[in-house]
Amino acid sequence: ACPPVALDVCTLRMQLFIGPRAICHFKNHIILLTKADSEDITERRKPTRRMLSRKADSIKSRTNSESEPGWNLYIINTVSTIQLYREMVDYSRTYENVKTESCIHLLSEAHLLVRAAMMDPSFLKSDEKEELLRAFRESCAFLGDCYSRFDTKDYHLALPYYRMSGLSMTEVLKRLVSEGDEIQTYERGLIFYLTHSLNEDLNEELSKESANKVLRIFCVADPVQLPHILCSPCMTNVCPLTAVKYLQKVEKMMPSVVLTLTKAFMALKMGDLVMYEHEMDSYKETILACGFIGQPKLLRQHKEGIVIPTEFAVHLKEMQPGLLVAAIVALHENNKIELEEADTFFKVLCSNSENTVPQLLVDFWEALLVVCSQEEILQELLLRVTSQYVWRISKQQLPETKPLKTTEDLINSCNHFGLIFPWVTSIMSMGTPSDKDYHEDISKLQSLLCSQSIDIASALPVLEPLTEAGDVGLTIRVLCSTRLGKYEEAIEQLLEKCPDAAVSYAQHELKDDNRALWWNKLLPELCKRARLTGNDCPVLISSLKETLSVVAMELELRDFLSLLPEDGTAAFFLPHLLHCSQRKLLT
Repeated sequence: ACPPVALDVCTLRMQLFIGPRAICHFKNHIILLTKADSEDITERRKPTRRMLSRKADSIKSRTNSESEPGWNLYIINTVSTIQLYREMVDYSRTYENVKTESCIHLLSEAHLLVRAAMMDPSFLKSDEKEELLRAFRESCAFLGDCYSRFDTKDYHLALPYYRMSGLSMTEVLKRLVSEGDEIQTYERGLIFYLTHSLNEDLNEELSKESANKVLRIFCVADPVQLPHILCSPCMTNVCPLTAVKYLQKVEKMMPSVVLTLTKAFMALKMGDLVMYEHEMDSYKETILACGFIGQPKLLRQHKEGIVIPTEFAVHLKEMQPGLLVAAIVALHENNKIELEEADTFFKVLCSNSENTVPQLLVDFWEALLVVCSQEEILQELLLRVTSQYVWRISKQQLPETKPLKTTEDLINSCNHFGLIFPWVTSIMSMGTPSDKDYHEDISKLQSLLCSQSIDIASALPVLEPLTEAGDVGLTIRVLCSTRLGKYEEAIEQLLEKCPDAAVSYAQHELKDDNRALWWNKLLPELCKRARLTGNDCPVLISSLKETLSVVAMELELRDFLSLLPEDGTAAFFLPHLLHCSQRKLLT
């Protein structure tokens, strides 16, 4: 903020010179040459305007009567900037109580005077440097006072002037608010200053007395703002009982979800759980979650750039973690909190280090996947949950708290979790007992890979630790190969590790354009492996029979016959040949 440099010169207490024609500055003097017209001379000779020195009078008396009248020469001694500033401030107090624009005008000019001196190149080396700086801050404070006390259209200037003055909120309150004055009125400038100062994350905690004073001010001037004011970090020391009394008054006129949540917050501060539960039962959980959008500081605040969960958030974490997660999701979707800030919030809340991920944060990621529509954030979330599932499975680490959603819940509510394929279930049914301890993380990971959402190419490095992890690793490898279109590679992996699931895989995956892989890949591979193992591997024989049954239904008799191995046992293949031939006759 700065008064306009084109501000009219204030004429309060100023000696006016009539008809100035020339002016110059020499050392500590201003030399002024004036010429008055005849009517001006008459006016100038009035006693109240006569300021000429005796020397000037004597010169004038000796003026030749025939010369041109009205010329005068003045030599005026200048004073220091600080002295002139002090005189202007002192005189402005004449108008302080009547709250006129004249007071603002004179203080603005005094402020410009000091500001101009500070802009002088010689300012840094000046002996008056510290005094000028003090005068600058003082003039800002005086202007802040004016814009706070006066009913002026430029009331918003109270904020920048007080900021430049370096005064704290407590100091401003002492300047403006009378002690014990319950009927005092408050102008817009003060409310504007307090509202912005309290809504910004300032590192100033008001005392109990100052905080209660702020409550009184807003209850009189702007009661709608009370819930928001109470959530400011500056109001930490406010008396919660007093706050509830004020909130109840406001609630009778303007009830709202934010106000109810604020009352619940104050009840927690008082340790009154009965009141807390009464307030929280006033609305459904979904409405409460959306209510936090109106005032995010109910859950998290900032102090010196660090995210600090509130007492409210700590309580919800223990008693209603689902509501807490839903609230943070609502904040994110309404641009009230960024993804990284939410991560930090949950880590601080759960007392986790920067490198560990609490289960509540995973719950948040999973819940956000349900509603997230931005592709970039979506892929980031998918990679994060995938990484966490992989880490816990590979490290055999169980979550520290029970997850809020099961795999079934996520499949039913989120498009990014797909139904787990039958062939995946078939492989896992033969898994080791240790896998069952981490069944939930394993099934969630498989469900993610069974959907079409995650970018498999990006996920491969994240999945790497599990690729050799028994049956789980096999399902991961085959799912990835399938998603990448490498069906032949997937078939080979299954035949090598779990031939029981090969036919189930083919029935689910080898359709339409990939159906030819039944006879071009699966059948030849089964024949080759069966020839090598003979009757020692009944699983291969069983899979071969099922594959022959499918191929016999698909191909012409001649094409089917050409696929059969020349050294095959006729009795084994004959039923399938007859089936293919009969199908042809029926059609």
